Amino acid sequence: MDIGTVILAISLIIIMFGMGLSLVKNDFIRLLQNPKAIIVGLVNQIILLPIIAYVLLSIFEVETDIAIGVMILAACPGGPTSNLITYLAKGDTGLSISLTTANSLITIFTIPFVVDFALNQFLDADEMVQINKLQTVIQIFAIVIIPVSLGMALKSAKPAFADKMSKPVKIASAAVLFLVIIGLVIKKKEDMIPYLQQAGLTTLALNIITIVVGFITAKIAKLNLAQSLTISIESGIQNGTMAIAIASGVLMNDNYAIAPAVYSLIMFFTGGLIIAFGIKTIGPKQQM
Repeated sequence: MDIGTVILAISLIIIMFGMGLSLVKNDFIRLLQNPKAIIVGLVNQIILLPIIAYVLLSIFEVETDIAIGVMILAACPGGPTSNLITYLAKGDTGLSISLTTANSLITIFTIPFVVDFALNQFLDADEMVQINKLQTVIQIFAIVIIPVSLGMALKSAKPAFADKMSKPVKIASAAVLFLVIIGLVIKKKEDMIPYLQQAGLTTLALNIITIVVGFITAKIAKLNLAQSLTISIESGIQNGTMAIAIASGVLMNDNYAIAPAVYSLIMFFTGGLIIAFGIKTIGPKQQM
């Protein structure tokens, strides 16, 4: 395991710890109090997102490494970035945190199966890589659930200190993600242009379509505007850091990390548009 993979794993642990610092017991109680919104959100993230990714890969002609990277990304939950965008866009932050929490728990078990499916679909027989599903579950558990639990424990024991730590941890995690992406670009600079040409269009399409589908399904379920916007964000803003960590750390293939890295850049631009939309449509209503 090289130093980049170790740094990536540490960055993901920091991000998950930071998410734990913002969680309290009421976030889990909310899962039971608002089941319709939670179910709609989870259906979008767990079921529709991988299906949409696979359909797009059937339409676009992309390299095998890009295709596998897109499927890894589609298998991952939303991350703290989706919570931040929801907050800034005047969405339902409680619902966002609840969905991120529930999705993070569920995808520990679904990621190995989606990744295994992607490897079987896109690799030739002589290239096949068998993943140890139990080992993958344990690795994801170690870098997701344990740091989240430690963050929650600190929040419960020292709430003032946890609140003070929350912002620096978010800044640190964003900085590390940026450095990881820059490192990948430098490491793969010779292949980067063709990869960007392929991954850019596919990941942009995945990002936009899942945002739109999330919003439409929420409106069909007759959720309010803030909830619908939140579900669209949770559906379209994925945890790129986790996808990169799985690609580089679990599958030991940096090429699979290119698509999640490109996506991580794209989602900040689309996230900005969502924030502007939320402020314009929901913000005025909150002030009335």
